[in-house]
Amino acid sequence: MRPVPSVVIIGGGPGGYEAALVARQLGADVTLVDSDGIGGSAVLTDCVPSKALIATANVMTAAASSADLGVLLDGLTPDPSLVTVDLKSVNDRILSLVRAQSDDITSRLVHEGIRIMPGRGRLDADGNVVVTRRDGREETLLADAVLLATGARPRVLPDARPDGERILTWEQVYDLHDVPERLIVVGSGVTGAEFAGAYHALGSRVVLISSRRHVLPSEDPDAAEALEEVWARRGLEVIGSARAESARRTDDGVEVTLSTGQVVTGSHVLMAVGSLPNTDDLGLADAGVETDDGGFIKVDRVSRTSRRGVYAAGDCTGVLMLASVAAMQGRIAMWHALGDAVTPLDPTMVSSNVFTNPEIATVGLTQRDLDSGNFRGDVVLVPITGNARAKMEGQHHGFVKLFCRRGSRIVAGAVVVGHRASELIFPLTIAVEQRLTVDQLASSFTVYPSLSGTIAEAARRLHIASE
Repeated sequence: MRPVPSVVIIGGGPGGYEAALVARQLGADVTLVDSDGIGGSAVLTDCVPSKALIATANVMTAAASSADLGVLLDGLTPDPSLVTVDLKSVNDRILSLVRAQSDDITSRLVHEGIRIMPGRGRLDADGNVVVTRRDGREETLLADAVLLATGARPRVLPDARPDGERILTWEQVYDLHDVPERLIVVGSGVTGAEFAGAYHALGSRVVLISSRRHVLPSEDPDAAEALEEVWARRGLEVIGSARAESARRTDDGVEVTLSTGQVVTGSHVLMAVGSLPNTDDLGLADAGVETDDGGFIKVDRVSRTSRRGVYAAGDCTGVLMLASVAAMQGRIAMWHALGDAVTPLDPTMVSSNVFTNPEIATVGLTQRDLDSGNFRGDVVLVPITGNARAKMEGQHHGFVKLFCRRGSRIVAGAVVVGHRASELIFPLTIAVEQRLTVDQLASSFTVYPSLSGTIAEAARRLHIASE
């Protein structure tokens, strides 16, 4: 009879808990060591709460524009200035939702027979896991496979230390009881853009500080330009090509000093300047686990580290810092460690979404790949303004952008900008992963009227008639 393999996982976020479920499904004895709460930052402080906040902001945006659809309130045209929000109630709901999601995941783990051990884990020189319990006691766990899934934390500038009241990270905003009168958002990446748009919709006067000329420098340039145009119409201010050097409290707010010498004043400042991996106290050097210059754990496409039997997943690896990628890395690690069939991670097959309004979703190869000659292909951009469903719903912004390889006409990548782009990207992800041609995509039926009709239209526009 084969011995039961043992697995120890450090970290209870998506990379950790999804790996635990796979390992248990494959018959392993699984211990999950967690110090911060099951669900990790994705559930407790990042993805779930931020998208719940954005959901409220989107309702506010819809309410403010409802007059365009003929909606009346008590027989009168809705006045957008009268649509306000009780931020304390919003945040109370968010925190309740977070607890419920964490509890649901915990219940699933316990039901599957996974041992949850509260405490902090680290590796010793032999690759074993040493757990420091909350009462200070230490326990050493032996395992056939170890997974490190410790996540990341907000990066902090030396001269802009968060205080949880006026100078905030994205983990601290859910303690606010009132909408910031004037919010300065430092950072124009995904996190900064999402919070800037959300708080502007909630009623805050927002100014976003971008060290680059444009926001979302890592996203499709047409998509970033479309978002900036929408923000300009809505009155959200962007200060580009200016790096924040410091943030300090004043008697009634904050002052942010920029590299240009300009001083921006506001009631609050939200620092969104990147993340640092939680790898400082894991004993990686002693265990022979290599990290890069930023402290992120080096892994291959099946989540292996440089130490035999030790895997890593999620934000602590720096590989596409998305909850979906963390979960897949964790699953791949266990499939590989326990001898199941496994497909290595392919970053070009990963779909992602920026939860701004409008949303921006992407998959596969990009405009940058096309412009640099990384692949030879064709591209088409179809605005959604001609889509009947978009007209019905009062959508005025967005497009579907499709890339295909020259010759084979295989779908190579896509960008969707618009309402629920996060849902519309899924069929395009299937097309990229399954190497469908634009003709195969175009020949599939879409509902009329539907936003997905624009996907088929984009594919039709890339058709080349046979000679």
